[in-house]
Amino acid sequence: MIYLNGRIISRDKAVISVFDHGFLYGDGIYETLRAYNGVVFKFDEHIERLFRSAFLIGLNIPMPPDAIKKAVYKTIEANRLKEAVIRITISRGAGPIGLDPDLCPKPTFVIFASKFKEYPEQYFKKGVKIAIADTRRNYRKAIDPQIKSLNFLNNILAKIEAKKRNAYEAIMLNYRGHIAEGTITNIFFVRNAVLCTPSLSVGILDGITRRIILDAAGELKIKTREGRFKPEDIFEAQEVFISNTTMEVMPVAEINDTIKFTGPGKITMMLRQKYKKKIKSYIKGRDECLISPD
Repeated sequence: MIYLNGRIISRDKAVISVFDHGFLYGDGIYETLRAYNGVVFKFDEHIERLFRSAFLIGLNIPMPPDAIKKAVYKTIEANRLKEAVIRITISRGAGPIGLDPDLCPKPTFVIFASKFKEYPEQYFKKGVKIAIADTRRNYRKAIDPQIKSLNFLNNILAKIEAKKRNAYEAIMLNYRGHIAEGTITNIFFVRNAVLCTPSLSVGILDGITRRIILDAAGELKIKTREGRFKPEDIFEAQEVFISNTTMEVMPVAEINDTIKFTGPGKITMMLRQKYKKKIKSYIKGRDECLISPD
């Protein structure tokens, strides 16, 4: 069941116009969220970022935050889910051919929720392979990575590179050759007991999971450094991991077929466990979505 412009309808009836500017031009924004035991994790932060993305592209979201939250839970309930991945998508809407945003009188608002599929356990026990892509991350004065945009061709091209190299994820550099982020992930690495990650100034998305990890590191008394790093910095790391809303903290086992790690590192595992505790603490005592799963 899909939420489309104020209604819950079946998947086969959830259609949008071929003149929708999200389809024609990638003109729109989105957020991906995860529900644990029927509770959407860090809901406020995701909604805040959704509105920030909308502001940055001059898009008027037709619903206030509380109404969006109700619509999300309505969608989760309609699909009778507890463990779910949710995506909110808002496009500029349907209108005549042309780039002028004023051609679209009303945004298209879509929410869908699907059952969360666990990642293979071996990904967390052994780690995944990543590759440094030749495709560069968008220059932030062209398309600001702070916008979670529907225009994803940059990331798709990097993903194609990763697949050709049999890698799970591609890591992109910015136009100056600094490590930026993955196609759908932020990246962290540990050098000499210091947790390092690219700073926002490099031109990356301000990942919500990234923020949680940095906060968790502070609580664990792990030194952190946000900065500008070259590929050689990550090649010399003792531990590497990637993160996002659904995978949480995922260790890296190999980079570019040449750099290999023997299982998840100590700091990676500490942060993964701390992240799990934060989830449990967040959902404890919340009754936001009291339904029974299929």
